[in-house]
Amino acid sequence: MPGLDGFLRNSLSSEQSQTRVPIDFDANSISFLGGLFLETTVSSSIIDSVSTRTTSNSASNSVHSSSSRHRPVVLGVSRRESRVPATVGGEFLSVSLSIKRSDELLQNGEKNSEEEAIANAVVEMGKKQKVGLRRRGAMNTTKHLWAGAVAAMVSRTFVAPLERLKLEYIVRGEQKNLFELIKAIAASQGLRGFWKGNLVNILRTAPFKAINFYAYDTYRKRLLKFSGNEETTNFERFIAGASAGITATVLCLPLDTIRTKLVAPGGEALGGVIGAFRHVIQTEGFFSLYKGLVPSIISMAPSGAVFYGVYDILKSAYLHSPEGRKRIQNMKQQGEELNALDQLELGTVRTLLHGAIAGACAEAATYPFEVVRRRLQLQGKAAKLSALATCVNIVEQGGFPALYAGLFPSLLQVLPSAAISYFVYEFMKIVLKVK
Repeated sequence: MPGLDGFLRNSLSSEQSQTRVPIDFDANSISFLGGLFLETTVSSSIIDSVSTRTTSNSASNSVHSSSSRHRPVVLGVSRRESRVPATVGGEFLSVSLSIKRSDELLQNGEKNSEEEAIANAVVEMGKKQKVGLRRRGAMNTTKHLWAGAVAAMVSRTFVAPLERLKLEYIVRGEQKNLFELIKAIAASQGLRGFWKGNLVNILRTAPFKAINFYAYDTYRKRLLKFSGNEETTNFERFIAGASAGITATVLCLPLDTIRTKLVAPGGEALGGVIGAFRHVIQTEGFFSLYKGLVPSIISMAPSGAVFYGVYDILKSAYLHSPEGRKRIQNMKQQGEELNALDQLELGTVRTLLHGAIAGACAEAATYPFEVVRRRLQLQGKAAKLSALATCVNIVEQGGFPALYAGLFPSLLQVLPSAAISYFVYEFMKIVLKVK
């Protein structure tokens, strides 16, 4: 159709000569917009062929420009109906030409890739930091538990003879005075008799004290964070101590029951800890290991509250005193030059003294519950009594003072035990660098 092609060329040249095509300059591209009106007699297939031809040309131009590092050219053709008078009629053929810089596109692509790489690196770094915090938290928890366990081992081994005397009064109902009882044990069992059951006692008290100390510090910090105060209040100290005592009691009561069975008359025939476990479960059932759970919780809740609360109150009072502030200031100035003993906030003597006072107060406040719990643990299937009935039975047999049977040797055992326990615990936290 040579006539039609000539018509289009003439029309396009006439439109370009009569109409100024708007040119839009931009930092990244240059665009040319233009068009021409077509007669109604022009077939739509011709316009489609023009659009297809220009598109293929733009593709070839893009390839050529990229290979020769020229600017790519994009030519787009579209057809729109124009609202013109009826006399004119026809359609409007619009042509747009866009030139974009390939180097800018490459730079933008490189910037996007760099930003994505930085974002991925930040995400990976955040994940590694979270894993590191979890590992450090787990390591700190392990050190914290070990500090409490070592404190229990040292203190219990040191006071094992006094613990044995206390059990003789509570479990066996011994009526001899203290010196006569010491002579009787030494004559019948020798020196080792005073450490009878100490291994089982350590197996019970080591996890008990570890959980107790750790739980108290954890609960106290949680309550302090929840309240938003600068320092823990006395009420929060007592609540944290009671909660720690309950937590440790629930987890460690079975070992205490086995220890009581081994120390009781006939305990030698059970064959040690494993044999005692097997015997109790076979003859009395698994839940018999939790005999006396209610009085244990009732006794350990106030015991923990008093033990930890009194120690923290005494410690806080000293640290807020002029002498305590001066000591803390001197410790900060000397820094790493101090050894572990000198890094104790209370010092060696005050740590021992405050621990002994806290232990004595806790023991005196909860000793009757201890007596009832021991009696409940010795009951068999034949005669099972509730905690209240057991308490009434003890009072009927020995009067009200029977609830405090063995309190004096118990205090003799508690005073050094609590003092050494707190001292070793504070010392081990410094050595292990517990945060």
